[in-house]
Amino acid sequence: MNTEKTILVTGGCGFIGSNFIAMVIEEQPGYKVINLDSLTYAGNLENLEDVMDESQYQFIRGDICDETLVSKILSENSVEGIINFAAESHVDRSITRPGIFVDTNIMGTLVLLQQAVANETKRFLQVSTDEVYGSLGAEGTFSENSPIKPNSPYSVSKASADFFVQAYQHTYGLETVITRCSNNYGRHQFPEKLIPLMFNNARTNKNLPVYGDGKNVRDWIHVHDHCRAIWFAYTMGEPGNVYNVGADCEKTNLDIINIILSYLSKPESLIEFVKDRSGHDRRYAIDSSKIRNTLGWKPTIDFDSGIVKTLSWYYNNKNWVDNITSGEYKNYYSEMYENR
Repeated sequence: MNTEKTILVTGGCGFIGSNFIAMVIEEQPGYKVINLDSLTYAGNLENLEDVMDESQYQFIRGDICDETLVSKILSENSVEGIINFAAESHVDRSITRPGIFVDTNIMGTLVLLQQAVANETKRFLQVSTDEVYGSLGAEGTFSENSPIKPNSPYSVSKASADFFVQAYQHTYGLETVITRCSNNYGRHQFPEKLIPLMFNNARTNKNLPVYGDGKNVRDWIHVHDHCRAIWFAYTMGEPGNVYNVGADCEKTNLDIINIILSYLSKPESLIEFVKDRSGHDRRYAIDSSKIRNTLGWKPTIDFDSGIVKTLSWYYNNKNWVDNITSGEYKNYYSEMYENR
């Protein structure tokens, strides 16, 4: 008799989703993972080459907005739970193309929730973001009780999805958990994000476009620690609860960029300050005491060693970076930075 539990991971070919799947396959032999991903620009099958042939793993190409497909997957595989990573996730893109964020982040999440209830799926974890809380001043941190005050189309779409998740817990009795994490770094991150973008530019001696004065502050966590927190929340989190995830590691954008320049032995003259992003939140910082105290999770990778490991991965995997920055990415980069 097969006692293996099956989970549906959506958006599993993206940065965090692929790291999560690799972790589960390696560390949780009692689970089968079905990965549903539409392979948009940030979804990359190369991210999961190491697990493609594992019997625990199955890939299905498709859209979370496809009700028929989602229902078929849930019903035919006796799926125990859904972990929803699928999202348009880059703030810059949301400013220029907000409609696709409504489609994927709100309507897609709603389809997953509807089909979870219809197919009696037991549990649903929504991977959200600290950006739903808005911007902090110079002091304080976001707790799970902080007001929801999103400022960008991206964060508005994620906040809306979170409210739908909570509504399905209250109205339909679906077991739901929400995690809200700070900025991630690690391997396989699409180079529209700060660290791989700046690394790729610096290694090829291109200018490093820095919004505003570069002193916006983010709370950084290694992607593997985030993935562990998601697993803790999925397996042990109290239904109906939100768990903030952070590593108490605040850095300005310039701090990060200078670390990258130092690693590559490149000059600070590569830095080019450009017009600030519209509505750019100044500071985020996470209070993660709830998940630490109630579920026993804590980060295990300190930033100093984690960032070196991350930069070393990008340095030793230049082909991955070159492949992913070809084609449509070049048009996007020109639109975002070169015309400012």
